[in-house]
Amino acid sequence: MLTRRDGVVALAAAAITAGGFAVAQGASAKGSWVINWDSVQVKTTESGSLRSFYNGPTATLKNLDVHVTTLSPGGAPHAPHKHPNEEMLIMKSGTVEALINGEWEKVGPGGVIYLASNIFHGVRNVGSEPAVYHVIGFKTADTPEGPTVNAK
Repeated sequence: MLTRRDGVVALAAAAITAGGFAVAQGASAKGSWVINWDSVQVKTTESGSLRSFYNGPTATLKNLDVHVTTLSPGGAPHAPHKHPNEEMLIMKSGTVEALINGEWEKVGPGGVIYLASNIFHGVRNVGSEPAVYHVIGFKTADTPEGPTVNAK
């Protein structure tokens, strides 16, 4: 049987864990925030690098993911796939091809790529210089549940 003490301990542990995730992500779960470029750690990947600015809930979104990807020439962050959340990629520099609905389309600096829920998509750097793009991914209460599915 769950005692009052057990309930209080469980509640406190959940609050501490949630608070730890919010602090670890560099911003609070709700409200406005600013994160400067130089304060975000660069993670080296097989295809370039990644800077993760925020990945967590907001006042109106189940999840907001904001990161910047740098792809080396010829690189791709991962194989084509689909997932329930929506994403928007905003090109800063370089040239990529975006796979949407089975077609690859070139996108350069200033271009925007919108990826709807549950469509197969992919990105690859087709230029001779690094490609840098900002990614904004979001889940709302209306986002369907489901896993990421890789193309076959």
